Amino acid sequence: MVRPIEVITVDPVSDALSGLIRDLGEGARLPPERELAERLGVSRTALRDRLRLLDAFGVLSRRQGSGTYVQRLDPQGLEAALDLALSASHLSIESLHSVRVALERQAAREAARKGDPVAIAHVGKALADMEAAATAEDIDRADFAFHQALLHATGNPALTFFADAMTGVLFRAVRQRRDRLRTHPRDKEVSVAAHRPLYEALLAGDADAAGQASDDHFQVWHDLFTQPRMERP
Repeated sequence: MVRPIEVITVDPVSDALSGLIRDLGEGARLPPERELAERLGVSRTALRDRLRLLDAFGVLSRRQGSGTYVQRLDPQGLEAALDLALSASHLSIESLHSVRVALERQAAREAARKGDPVAIAHVGKALADMEAAATAEDIDRADFAFHQALLHATGNPALTFFADAMTGVLFRAVRQRRDRLRTHPRDKEVSVAAHRPLYEALLAGDADAAGQASDDHFQVWHDLFTQPRMERP
């Protein structure tokens, strides 16, 4: 059920602290705790709780004898938070599938439009590694590298950030799919065939074709895994 806007609450302490951090910018030192609490009009206890949380996420860095500094958020901090949130919410990898499909469709379109030859070459390298893979683990690594390279090929800082933050989730999705695909007699051939059209669309700089190829890629796995049993093609 969607909550009406008027009942969506914002933590005033976190909101005030976030605004201050944005104003200060990366590398700036926060005022001492007492001064900061007075400046934000909050209790030191409440402030200390939020500071610990931001420190755990990697937004702040505490330096002994120097103070607390604002730093660029490490995607690994968000990755850990995402893993915890998924576990606490009892969400499965499968439940994130539609999110990943939408994210990668947009990434495919943006990467094709940008047409960065070096970034697209990394996508091609991952595809070549997939073709040359000797083991299922090699296919896993190449598959994962392909999708990470695709997201980075967009040149979009936001997509790149979330690509890094979703590293753990993405790799588990690849491994989960791989575990199910091992029963297929031509697993490597299927994997390569599912990825190649997307790479070719990137080379051609065709955003529409790239978006469609991304959707088709996910449809391949959906069709395979919804068959009563995976039979030899």
